[in-house]
Amino acid sequence: MNQTPPRPLDDLDDLDLRILDILQNDAALTNQELAQKVHASPPTCFRRVRRLRSLGYIAREVAILAPEKLGAGLTAIVEISLDVQTAEELDAFEGDILNEPAIQQVYRVSTGPDFILILQLPDMPAYHTLAHRLFTSKKNVRNVRTFFAVHRSKFETRLPLPGRP
Repeated sequence: MNQTPPRPLDDLDDLDLRILDILQNDAALTNQELAQKVHASPPTCFRRVRRLRSLGYIAREVAILAPEKLGAGLTAIVEISLDVQTAEELDAFEGDILNEPAIQQVYRVSTGPDFILILQLPDMPAYHTLAHRLFTSKKNVRNVRTFFAVHRSKFETRLPLPGRP
């Protein structure tokens, strides 16, 4: 028998989507507050949130901090190209950078550079120190191209959900 794998969102109903929508704006709500906002009972809401976590729809609940208030106001978007792109070399480079706190996001990309990194740093000297340590001193790094953000018009963590504005 041919079974098709479940599509994303097949196991979510309207209440689940309302819960996810509200939590994307404010994950610090109490269960009681959340239940009121989604028009469900607190026990139902508690069970639903626990289920959404266990199914992996809620990956983490975090506070989003203001980097400029904490001395990390320089945003750098870095393109990295490697000389050798074998799976082992890509994994090795990625392993070298994953534990660096200033690197906020790491993407392997196709058609162009091998990696795109998003960094938050205090200033240009901090960038130069990090770039030398993690990029320019590595034998397999062919090219580093860095863009410095001069203005951020939008920073959003919300995902669009079906049936939600």
